[in-house]
Amino acid sequence: MSTIPFWLSRLVQIPSVSPAQAGPRAGVPGEAAIAHQLATWFANFGAQVHTEEVLPNRPNVYAILPGTSDRWLAVEVHTDTVGVEQMTGEPFNGEVREGRVYGRGAVDNKATLALVLALLEEMAQTGQRPTANLLIAATVDEEVGTAGAPAAAAWLQRQGLVIDQMIVAEPTLCTPIHGHKGVVRLAFTVQGKASHSSQPHLGENAIVGAAALINALQQEHERLQQLPASPLGNPMLTATLIEGGSGINVVPDACTVSIDRRVVAGEEAQGVAADLQALAESATPLPVVTNSLTVIDAFYQPPDTPLVRMLSEWSGYAPQVAPYGTNAWAYRNIVKECVVFGPGSIDQAHGAEEWVAVAELERAAGVYRRWLSGG
Repeated sequence: MSTIPFWLSRLVQIPSVSPAQAGPRAGVPGEAAIAHQLATWFANFGAQVHTEEVLPNRPNVYAILPGTSDRWLAVEVHTDTVGVEQMTGEPFNGEVREGRVYGRGAVDNKATLALVLALLEEMAQTGQRPTANLLIAATVDEEVGTAGAPAAAAWLQRQGLVIDQMIVAEPTLCTPIHGHKGVVRLAFTVQGKASHSSQPHLGENAIVGAAALINALQQEHERLQQLPASPLGNPMLTATLIEGGSGINVVPDACTVSIDRRVVAGEEAQGVAADLQALAESATPLPVVTNSLTVIDAFYQPPDTPLVRMLSEWSGYAPQVAPYGTNAWAYRNIVKECVVFGPGSIDQAHGAEEWVAVAELERAAGVYRRWLSGG
C-alpha cells in the first residue's frame, strides 16, 4: 500500500498557518515546526540540509540529494497555509477516508511534500539515487507576503546552482501550468483638508479627489482591454477598497483607494507600479501618497519546452495557463525551465473543507518517479 497518504496525514497534523491569518484554532502559527520536522526527515533520507530564517522563526528548508549526473532538478513547495477559522471540521486531523486525505494544507500545499517524502523514503530503502542532483526548497510565506520564494532564489544564486528544471508545486490536477499573471497592489491616499461640512469651501474634499482617481483608474482598465492580448490575456485593473472620512458633518481630509492590477507577459511589474503612481498623481489636484503592497511579475514560458511537453505526456493533460498566482515568478530568470504542477484541485484550497484524492496523489507520484529517474 502506498505511504503517500500516511505522509500527507502526518504533514497536515503539523499546523503551519500564516501568522497574518492565525486565529484561536490555528495552533502555533508559522512554519517553524514543520520546517524542523522536514529538516529531520530530509537528513534521515540522506539529504544535505540547509535552513535559512527568512522571517523571524519562519525558515526556508533546502534539501539536496546528489544524483548520478551533473544536471539539477528542483521542487519548490510552500509550507504555509491559510487560516482555519472558517473550517467546519477539525483542521489538523489529517483523516484518510473514502479515498481522500482531509485537513488544512492537504491540497495546498502539503500534497507534493508528502509524495516527495514517500519517494525519498523509497530511494533510501532501496539504495537508489536520482539521475540528476535534486534540490527540494520548502519555502515560507507564499499565502500572504511572498517572502520565501525570492529568498530561495537568492540562496540558489549565492550557491552558484544552475537549475535545469524546476517544478513549483501547486494543486493543478496534474496539469502542467506554463504561465500565470503577476500582480501589483497599491494603496493611494488622497490628502485633503478638513473643515465643517456647512462651509465646504474652507476644506479640500479628499473623497471628491478620490472619485476623480477612481474614474481615471477605470478608464485605464478600459484602455488595457483594447490592447492586443498577450499569451496570458489582457491586463486587469480593479479598484477594490475605499476608505475615507471621519464624520458625517466633516469635509474629509483623507481617502484611500486600493487597487489590484494584474500583470501579463511582456510587462515589468515595477514599471507598472511606477506608471500607476504617476496616473494617480495626475488624476487629482490634491496630493497623493502611494503605498506599495505587492509587486510581482508574471510567469510565462512557451508550452513547447521539454519539461512542459514531458509532464503533459506523462500526466495525459495538455498544458494550460492559470488565473491564480504562484511562486514561479521568483525563479523566472535563474531556472532554465519552470512548470507549476501538482495533485488536487485549486477548488479545494482555502475553503471550509479541504481535501485531496488519493488517486491524484498517486497520479502525481507516477509523474515524479519518471522525472527523477530520467524519464
